[in-house]
Amino acid sequence: MAPRIGQVVCRLMGAAALAGCAAIETADNIEPVAEGRGYQAQYRALAYPPANFLQAEEINARSCRSPDGAVAAEGAAGKLGARLPEVLRGEVLSRGDLLDLRLPDEETFSGEYVISRDGTLKVPYLSPIPAQGRSAASVAADIRQGLVAGGYYDDRPDVSLLVLDFASARIGVSGAVFDPNPVDIGGVPGDAVDARRQAARGSSTEGRNLSVALRSAGGIRPDADLSAVRLTRAGTNYVIDLRGAIEGRAFEDVMLLAGDEIYVPSRFCFQDALMKPSPISPPGISLYLSNLTQPATGNAPSAIGQTVREVPYGTRYMQAVIDANCVGGARATSADRSAALFTRNPMTGVSAVIERPIEEMRARPDRDDYDPYLLPGDAIACYDSGVTNLGEIGRVLGVFTAGALIP
Repeated sequence: MAPRIGQVVCRLMGAAALAGCAAIETADNIEPVAEGRGYQAQYRALAYPPANFLQAEEINARSCRSPDGAVAAEGAAGKLGARLPEVLRGEVLSRGDLLDLRLPDEETFSGEYVISRDGTLKVPYLSPIPAQGRSAASVAADIRQGLVAGGYYDDRPDVSLLVLDFASARIGVSGAVFDPNPVDIGGVPGDAVDARRQAARGSSTEGRNLSVALRSAGGIRPDADLSAVRLTRAGTNYVIDLRGAIEGRAFEDVMLLAGDEIYVPSRFCFQDALMKPSPISPPGISLYLSNLTQPATGNAPSAIGQTVREVPYGTRYMQAVIDANCVGGARATSADRSAALFTRNPMTGVSAVIERPIEEMRARPDRDDYDPYLLPGDAIACYDSGVTNLGEIGRVLGVFTAGALIP
């Protein structure tokens, strides 16, 4: 390989500047990322000569555990692909939901009600009626039956029970998501209320769907097993296949209730096919950037404008390096740059640093094999070329020389 121009100039400058031209020490990593056994094979060290064919996806797949989709979770309603039970289909009520109950020409029972914290609907003179996890129609049937059983009506009366507002719900999300924690989903902020909808009878929401809960928990990780996502409701486990969300097919986007728990199992491997935007992927990546110091004097002159940038999920390392204004410029002085990716294995919590020579990545035919996908929380730092470093050395020496000449 021909010597880089920065190295040639360093030799011409002589020993006085060699300290500034010394190569940066290679980053040490606890995880064996250089051998392709990190979270994704794209982290591994560049191979010489270039391979001219791609291996990363196959290397990633070697550690994959078989999907759990063929086996129903303990206590589940059925195996993957079976029709979900009615209790998981359609709109169901949760505590905090606002209901409108009406009976013809009657004011004692008619009115607006909120489902209590214990999941029941408390109508005057009637025993509390279970409402959590049920449809409005089934609760209305119990109200009719209670009115007759209490002697308030001889025949089953006409009952209208409409949802005026679906409340938010707190859902536990764990497993192969980027930010496992309880999340609050649903509800409408005060500044987003539609006055016409608020005045209308009835209500609908997509804010309490399973996909919303997963995105609120940071989105699914690349190691997730989407064939067997587990929903636990009132002590019963249900297995849901979410592969359609990634593949562009219809999927069961179940409406969730307060107290539901979601668990996403892991296949213990990096799946390239999951690295794309979807209803259950991270909404994007906030990328932390540290740009070159020269020829610009800071991030704003370098066209960054801020130290955190939003990039789409599925963005790769080299795309982000270009977005950080680390590529291009005069080849004689600016081409010999490198960039470092600071990342963390979401399965183990162990961090790693991957450095790439930018111009070499640009020229390689097998670049995709060494061009990692960015993950939430990743950071990128750009390093200037050897010629720029020499310029900085000259500037510093000039400052010291000028200082020495001042009497």
